[in-house]
Amino acid sequence: MNIQKKHIVLGVLFLLPLVVYMFFASGVNNFAKLDIVAENVLNTKNYNTIYKDSLVNFEDKITILSFLGSDVSTKKAFAFNLKEKIYDRFKDFNDLQFVSLVTPNQTELIDGFIEAVNYTSATDKWMFVEMDADEIEAIFQSLQTPVTLDEKSSTSQVFIIDKNLNLRGRAEDEDGSTRYSYDMSSVAELSKEMVDDVKVILAEYRLALKKYNRNN
Repeated sequence: MNIQKKHIVLGVLFLLPLVVYMFFASGVNNFAKLDIVAENVLNTKNYNTIYKDSLVNFEDKITILSFLGSDVSTKKAFAFNLKEKIYDRFKDFNDLQFVSLVTPNQTELIDGFIEAVNYTSATDKWMFVEMDADEIEAIFQSLQTPVTLDEKSSTSQVFIIDKNLNLRGRAEDEDGSTRYSYDMSSVAELSKEMVDDVKVILAEYRLALKKYNRNN
């Protein structure tokens, strides 16, 4: 190998780690936060939960929010997809909670869902809140999305709400549209888009906590 070629090879070997570092550093910067697609959603009211002697508050928690309404019999199959792909993977994060809104008189159907979930995973981080259809609609409208509830106050879409009551998603998805939610009926969508986005928002809060701890 002549001297000129040797210098070129050495130069490439020297620059390659730097290029790789810059690539991943730029990726972290670009994807460090999940987009806010609606601000000041939900409210600060405390809600009683079914089964648990506790209250649900949407502040200071990252909430995976679903609307089962009076269609638990159908939507529980979709919710089980959410359990398999999202709940089981992330339930151990202390700042994360799963909340499903249902109308009254759905207890028997919820029992069946909880029993099925408990075969493989404890449901202690999944809360069910009972409220009438009008209140469910009011909470849903606060999300400010183009999605609509059906006549049973339910939808297969699930939403990510941050600790400051902002709806998170993607301001510009791969097809150029805004992503407000994720389809529980699509295992592929949960496995790819939602898993990725939940990872991002959890990493965002972990980084913020580390920064806070360093500064104090």
